[in-house]
Amino acid sequence: MKNLVENIKTTFESFQTEANAQLETGNKSAGTRARKSSLELEKLLKEFRKVSVAESKK
Repeated sequence: MKNLVENIKTTFESFQTEANAQLETGNKSAGTRARKSSLELEKLLKEFRKVSVAESKK
């Protein structure tokens, strides 16, 4: 679970960097990368929820 949380953290940092690049400089390719990161982040958060629920039932 610790590894999953670290992966979520790095993915969010990547998303934040790319989203800021799009907002500040109008970099269109950064927007594409930010959207890709957001989809990956969604998957990771769903996985975290599954693992968290399973851990709480132990």
